[in-house]
Order: sequence, then C-alpha cells, then structure tokens
Amino acid sequence: MAKRRKVGNMLALAVLSAVYAKPMHPYEMASVLRERGKDQDMRFKWGSLYTVVRNLEKHGFLAVVESIRDGAHPERTIYRITDAGREELVDWVRELIAVPEREQPRFEAGLSVWGVIPPDEVTGLLQQRLALLEKEVAGQREALAGCSREIPRLFLVESEYDLAIREAEMNWTRSLLDELTTGSFPDLAMWRTWHETGWIPPEIEELTERGAVTD
Repeated sequence: MAKRRKVGNMLALAVLSAVYAKPMHPYEMASVLRERGKDQDMRFKWGSLYTVVRNLEKHGFLAVVESIRDGAHPERTIYRITDAGREELVDWVRELIAVPEREQPRFEAGLSVWGVIPPDEVTGLLQQRLALLEKEVAGQREALAGCSREIPRLFLVESEYDLAIREAEMNWTRSLLDELTTGSFPDLAMWRTWHETGWIPPEIEELTERGAVTD
C-alpha cells in the first residue's frame, strides 16, 4: 500500500528529481522538468510549482542556498535538496517501482457504462479510437528509435513502458472490434435488441439493481 507523503503531489517528486543533481531556483526547475518531459510522465499542474517548493522547504526536504538578483529580474531564491529530501526521493521512487497501485483510466470508465450506447455506434467509436492509437503508437515507435541512438536507455525506460501500454491497448481494442464486427461478441444480440425495442432483459435489470459483478 502506498505511503502517505508529507508532500504527496507528483510535482514534488519531479522537483526533488530536478534538484538532486544541483541547486536551482524554481524557474530553472520548471525549465529542466519541461526539457525532460516530466509533465508527460507525471500528472501535475505547473501553477502549483511555487507552493510545492515552499512545502518541500517547510518539511525539510529542500533548503535555501541563497537569494540572487540578476539585473532587472526579480529576486530568485535558489534551493538545494537536503539529506532528508534525498531519503524521501529514493524511498518514493522505490515505492513507485515496487508497489502496484490501481489507476483508473478514462477509457476504462467509458467501457464500464458503454451499454448505454447501441453496439453499432460503439463499434464506430472504437474504430475511431483504434485509428488514433495506431497513429500515436507509430509516432512513439519512431521517436523512441530516434532517441535510442543518442540517449542512454537508462533515461528512456518510461517511454518504453508507455509505448508498451499503448500497444497493449491498441491490440486489445482491435481484438474487441473484431468480436463486434464479426458478431462473435457474447450478448451482442441482446444488447442490440435492448436499444432497438427499449425492452430491458431480466439479466440486465438484475445487474443494474445489484451493481456490476466485477466492481
């Protein structure tokens, strides 16, 4: 089970990883994180950066090195990671890698209630999704191949993982579409009749009353 962190925002993890190598002011942190594409790897809001930095300092994970003024620019406070911050970062990374945590993708949410849409329309929507996935996966493969010639694999494994997840989703969606288009999907006739006549089969009514069996 995931630990309750003093500063649990994923942006805090990103900030600690940025200052791990050298002290930085928040503006530089943001530039480094954008350059590394961390906003693609983690869910966070850039607008909370300064609040996260202050909270990390409050809890002893960051410490102020100095405040500098560069010409007409406003004063900038430079932060370094503390020993406690290093321990927090390492412990957090260990947990993220070792402890599985269930996440709720938007696609799964849609699939959980897809019965409200007629099967023929669902088929069209899945075909649209599959086309986008195929284009996205092809682009990711090309980008990863290009990066692998210049960047050590140590810094590309998260991209490999994301590509593997997308490929799995693409293949599963293609398989589901095949069932719908060939008519081999179980309960397809019942699903279609439900929308064509408005008659709710007893088995669906029962499931509606007691909730989905897999929840």
